[in-house]
Amino acid sequence: MDPAVTIRIATVEDADAIHRAVLGIAETMDEVHRVASTPEDLARHGFGERPAFEALIAEANGEMAGVCVFFPSFSTYRGQPGAYVLDLFVDRQWRRRGVAAGLLQRVAAITRARGGAYVRLSVDAENGAAQEFYVSLGIEHASEERIHAVYGDAFAALADAGDRLA
Repeated sequence: MDPAVTIRIATVEDADAIHRAVLGIAETMDEVHRVASTPEDLARHGFGERPAFEALIAEANGEMAGVCVFFPSFSTYRGQPGAYVLDLFVDRQWRRRGVAAGLLQRVAAITRARGGAYVRLSVDAENGAAQEFYVSLGIEHASEERIHAVYGDAFAALADAGDRLA
């Protein structure tokens, strides 16, 4: 990694930088219109008594060079804890300088220090460059899995049905 870059654990003061990274990812994928989160959402949910995620900040000369957002995970198949990387972003001027690899390496080291044994992530199916990058780090494509999600009205209906079971 570029020696000018340092990596640290994010604090609530980094919510704006994390949000800029989220917007940067969305811009790359031409999906800025889909970003509904705000820096305030990230500050509220990422920091405090029960944070929903953690983040690492890569910095160079006092400026954000990259961000990695992750959260604890557990594999019932493996019987082991791990981490799930939700977002990985490197500012354009810092790309191809080892920042993304450094962020993922720190997530792996933090996870291992906490007793974890794996890191998982997903990548946009159309982002071939990112897929090749992950494979170069030993992060293989899990062809036996597909991600499913429920949002909006469908989520509300599912939760409402669950409430009726309580």
